[in-house]
Amino acid sequence: MIAYLVRRALYAIPILIGVNALTFALFFVVNTPDDMARMQLGVKRVTPEAIEQWKHEHGYDVPLLFNAQESGFGHFTSTVFFRHSLKLFTFDFGRAESDGRDIGSEIRRRMWPSLSIALPVFVIGLAAYVSFALILVFFRGTYVDDGGVILCVAAMSISAMFYIIAGQYVVGKLWHLTPISGFGDGLDAWRFIILPIAVALVSSFGEDTRLYRTFFLEETGKDYVRTARAKGLPEHRVMFGHVLRNALIPILTGAVVVVPRLFLGSLVLESFFGIPGLGSFTIDAIGAQDFAVVRTMVFLGSLLYIVGLTLTDLSYTVVDPRVRFS
Repeated sequence: MIAYLVRRALYAIPILIGVNALTFALFFVVNTPDDMARMQLGVKRVTPEAIEQWKHEHGYDVPLLFNAQESGFGHFTSTVFFRHSLKLFTFDFGRAESDGRDIGSEIRRRMWPSLSIALPVFVIGLAAYVSFALILVFFRGTYVDDGGVILCVAAMSISAMFYIIAGQYVVGKLWHLTPISGFGDGLDAWRFIILPIAVALVSSFGEDTRLYRTFFLEETGKDYVRTARAKGLPEHRVMFGHVLRNALIPILTGAVVVVPRLFLGSLVLESFFGIPGLGSFTIDAIGAQDFAVVRTMVFLGSLLYIVGLTLTDLSYTVVDPRVRFS
């Protein structure tokens, strides 16, 4: 297992470098350092001196990829790509270009509001969706299954924006049960996160339940299930003791995409509910053309996704003894 983890860590390095290079290229195709300077200076007409001063202060007064004036290792180190992208591997995120705030401190402060929403949504949602999908499969071919599928399709057909706006209007405006937006400190935070959690659970209900139902239906047609029924096992033991356990691998594979969101937050949800998490932090950075924050969040998202994939592979050995690392 140690050798496997070492290989995965070595594979991650070129992947992260490639993601950084692609993000770097896409950003500077749209905006040159001069465009960034004009954007951050906040005026339509600025002097060339002001632009050069801003570029010098933020490290954009050197070539983007190659420095023809340098030789050897300096040919690459004295470039914007090396200074601003590769240093992310040391977790030196620098400062935001829009307001000068320390990005690392902002991430550490904002990750907790994001986790306070994403973690309950992940745990409660996974348990609820899997349980409901198992019930539908248990009553497959009946009105319960048909009604559940119709409910899932109807839930999938409604935009997440509708759930957000409807939840804010009904729960916040009409019933006055929770605040519409904002965030609190300590235990007072639950009043602000309960509505976003409920909206996130309802908006994902249809899609995730149908996905898990498909996994379970695929397992029910396999030989081991027919053998278990032939031995006289009751249906509930077949479903929960055999079908659920063997369907855990695709469930775990699907759940890994949630890992980055647990830390990085939901872009839309946090923006609409005014939650000072990493999702709204990213949205604000995109709007302000703050490349320092954008490249940091892309890097962290890629890193967390790789970590999630590795943890998922390790969990396969727990749910399926046939899986081995060689």
